[in-house]
Amino acid sequence: MSEEFENYIRPGTDRLAFLQDYLSRRGVSSSVINIEEKKHLYVNFPSRSYNPQFKIKTLISHYDRVEGSPGANDNSAANFALADFAVKVYEKASRGRASNIRIFFTDGEELGEEGVKSQGAFGLAELFRKLGIKNDDVFVFDACGRGTVPVLARAGIDALAGGKDLKKANPVFVRHFASLFERTQKILQKVSPHNWMTLPVPYSDNAGFLACGIPAVAITFLPEEEASAYYMELMKDKNLEKAVMNARLDEDAGFRFEYEEKMPVTWRLFHTRFDNILSLTPETSEIMEKILEELTVLYS
Repeated sequence: MSEEFENYIRPGTDRLAFLQDYLSRRGVSSSVINIEEKKHLYVNFPSRSYNPQFKIKTLISHYDRVEGSPGANDNSAANFALADFAVKVYEKASRGRASNIRIFFTDGEELGEEGVKSQGAFGLAELFRKLGIKNDDVFVFDACGRGTVPVLARAGIDALAGGKDLKKANPVFVRHFASLFERTQKILQKVSPHNWMTLPVPYSDNAGFLACGIPAVAITFLPEEEASAYYMELMKDKNLEKAVMNARLDEDAGFRFEYEEKMPVTWRLFHTRFDNILSLTPETSEIMEKILEELTVLYS
């Protein structure tokens, strides 16, 4: 990883200011959006980046981290991937090519353990709803620095089967979410045809959008052996999926005792000093770049 990445994960780094400066030095401007004491960073692409005939894709990556953890995978790797991608989108716009991409670096994702309404993305999603922005495809990228298996989170999938876990699961939501979920599967299949999975994943910023009735998917990565072992545990323990979605790993001693060893090692590193550069795998970035490039394709 670069020296800039090492500086980004140092203790005490002002990560919001760092990202804004990182983009600015590469010719990309951004704005801070304050919502309920959370500071989100919005990338300002020129108007020529958008074609109103096609759907807009909103890409989200939280920049906050738990105190005491470098946060290399949770979520610095995804932050750098989206920042570098923003430069490419801007360069494409300068050549007259629209990508229809919005990018937000969000604050307060880690507060989601206190309840979805405390999550920074929830306030952002509420703003989307108030502004009538409800037709975007929302893609959340979290923990995208370790492993070669892109994983599509199952969060929201129950709505497609008539589940009642999402109070906002009206027919319009179900139709839009189904389309988004299927489209994301096709992207992962194209980029990694023999090595992608759909699995239960702890909620990220997708939780805030889903709670506001806005379709959103989350993409993460796992090493192949961890993904396979986790899948086998899910097959053996039918309660594991619910536990993964609802437990607070940092606080719930019962969950830690019963389920921690069934969780991928990658997730056990979160919020610890071991979520550092040494835990990352260089091959992940190439797959991540391909996924992001697929999102520049225009569709209605």
